[in-house]
Amino acid sequence: MATDKELSDFLAGVERRAFKQAVFAVKKDESALDIVQDAMISLAEKYGDRPASEFPMLFQRILQNTIRDYFRREKIRNTWVTLFSSMSDKSSEGDFDMLEIYESEIIGGMVESGADKLERAQMLAIIEEELQKLPARQREAFVMRYWNDMDVAETAQAMQCSAGSVKTHCSRAVHTLAAALKARGIEL
Repeated sequence: MATDKELSDFLAGVERRAFKQAVFAVKKDESALDIVQDAMISLAEKYGDRPASEFPMLFQRILQNTIRDYFRREKIRNTWVTLFSSMSDKSSEGDFDMLEIYESEIIGGMVESGADKLERAQMLAIIEEELQKLPARQREAFVMRYWNDMDVAETAQAMQCSAGSVKTHCSRAVHTLAAALKARGIEL
């Protein structure tokens, strides 16, 4: 059984990656933050007494379900908004989706130079932009496998699909990203 400190440490360690994953899925920072908070609360309330080794898989499943619930709610909300919007004045509001840029890290005891930091930030922004263009399932599989370091079986369980599907989604995502980056003059 996990202690409160183990649960707290797990949530602190997974917070940033979960937020990024939610932003990739819903494309709205505010909604992504709500999704991550709901997933964390759900894990703490319903599964906080489980062994700490089970937290990563439980949290990933809860996060994916919370994202799916968000899309279900948005679909219903958009239906009603569309119906009522024809009755009221339309105002144009610009959506500005700003990508989060990670702070530079000290690598090998050396501080990253300003030019290196800028180059890394630009590269990350380009990769994130291309990642947003992927189909949802490919993006989901790619993020879980390569950014969250989950193995194929864990990803398959979290996505509720077969290991073969995960491999297919990842392969297609990698090939699409590689081609898109190459077209932009980036060789990794």
